Amino acid sequence: MKGILLAGGRGTRLYPATIALCKQLLPVYDKPMIYYPLSVLMQAGIRDILIISTPEDISRFERLFGDGEQLGLHFEYAVQPKPQGLAQAFLVGADFVGNEPVALILGDNLFYGNQFPMILQEGAALTEGGLIFGYQVKDPQRYGVVHFDAQMRVLGIEEKPRHPKSSYAVPGLYFYGPDVVQIAGSLKPSGRGELEITDVNRVYFEQGRLHVRLLGRGHAWLDTGTFDALHQAASFVQAIQERQGIKIACIEEIAYQMGYIDHQQLFKLADRYAQNEYGEYLKKIENITARRLK
Repeated sequence: MKGILLAGGRGTRLYPATIALCKQLLPVYDKPMIYYPLSVLMQAGIRDILIISTPEDISRFERLFGDGEQLGLHFEYAVQPKPQGLAQAFLVGADFVGNEPVALILGDNLFYGNQFPMILQEGAALTEGGLIFGYQVKDPQRYGVVHFDAQMRVLGIEEKPRHPKSSYAVPGLYFYGPDVVQIAGSLKPSGRGELEITDVNRVYFEQGRLHVRLLGRGHAWLDTGTFDALHQAASFVQAIQERQGIKIACIEEIAYQMGYIDHQQLFKLADRYAQNEYGEYLKKIENITARRLK
């Protein structure tokens, strides 16, 4: 499976912080925002990743990640000239996707939870149809909303409904078969002038090929698109990391744990950060590994 990381948009809800810098490069506590969705794709076992961003910002991501080789990944980059909906990502990335299934994740979404990597890897095994997630929120009218029956069969999907039929929002993580490019190409723009991801999901639903998996109390989903949400996400990450002594979305650590890089490559990456706390964390992992190898 391939992965698309959509890091476009104007970030107007975060002005003036994002006037000269895209929101996906803002820090969420101790690392760039984009590290969090990237870590999700990596934990799913996806190594072939397309990053889509604006004409002004795409070079910044290229400078940050390069071709991905240092992480055992392969990155490609594409420009979204004008933000015209989430489903536009599949048209921008059509050549990249080819005839393979694909995962799409939004660049301002953070996920965390027990057994979540296992859930991701199950999603990455999808070969046809669509898989979305449901997460209970108190304000579902702000999101795409899914409702279903007792057997978890999807009954309908709505985009930002005024009167939601359930409290389950659809987070910004989606798994699709290779026909998603064709489906996206068949959509008509919504009243907002955008190609809506909800309409992609609705096509799969009408074909009887859309599945939903709930993320329960053991999981966290945070959308970092506002100042309050950004602050909440940073506080969440800080609390977990200081309490447990681990780092959330440490892409170098994940690359090593997933077998994308070896012990020596991890050492080189740790050395990159000199004497800061992030580098010290990677060196601690490297030292533990070195003792095990003796």
